[in-house]
Amino acid sequence: MIDLSGVSKRFPNGTLALENIDAHIGQGDFIALLGPSGCGKSTLLRLIAGLEQPSGGEILWQDGPPKPGEIGFVFQDSTLMPWLSAADNVFLPLRLRGRNKAATKPQVIASLQQVGLQDFAASKPAALSGGMKMRVSIARALVGEPKVLLMDEPFAALDEFTRHKLQEDLRRLWRAERMSIIFVTHSIYEAAYLATRVLVMSARPGRIAASMPCDVGESEDRRTAPEYIAMVKQLSDLLRAESIG
Repeated sequence: MIDLSGVSKRFPNGTLALENIDAHIGQGDFIALLGPSGCGKSTLLRLIAGLEQPSGGEILWQDGPPKPGEIGFVFQDSTLMPWLSAADNVFLPLRLRGRNKAATKPQVIASLQQVGLQDFAASKPAALSGGMKMRVSIARALVGEPKVLLMDEPFAALDEFTRHKLQEDLRRLWRAERMSIIFVTHSIYEAAYLATRVLVMSARPGRIAASMPCDVGESEDRRTAPEYIAMVKQLSDLLRAESIG
């Protein structure tokens, strides 16, 4: 679905953030980008989103450049408008594309239902917990029915219980929708739990140190499955060997 070939990024101040990135993201893949702070994970996500342009190499989309709404982006902060209700926050990207509010109301409510917040459509962000705000942010990214969902450490600021619950919900959502997801994280445990494949990045300038498939299965006790524990160890050993952990 997306091919990255020799992608590099050098900023105007001379900093080389990414160098010679080669990767393939297929339809329905759940890719985790794992690596240390400053290795260029978020920069790579922004390049894929088209928010920045590579200094070298190219990013090719199988069906041509994405159309409006085909990429959803979830940031580390929920970035909700505090004066808008949850429903109006979800409607915002449709509004920016000139869509009619009344006509798209079923679409907005359906997105809130996907994240379990249909009963909070009228609530403003101040009345929502941190986890609920992030759910609204995810619903906003989903409302355009994107082909690719980009997520930049969306659960990093949440407590462990809420983080685990949202990880489980995201896995269920991905299984149901089978969109492609690219998920940035610093957590080995999160990467191994969520992804079908982990791209391990080296310290700056960021390169792909390894591409590791995650065959953990779909059992309810996924976090205690022997395959999951083995995957965590493999990733830990790899990071240690690369001297980037």
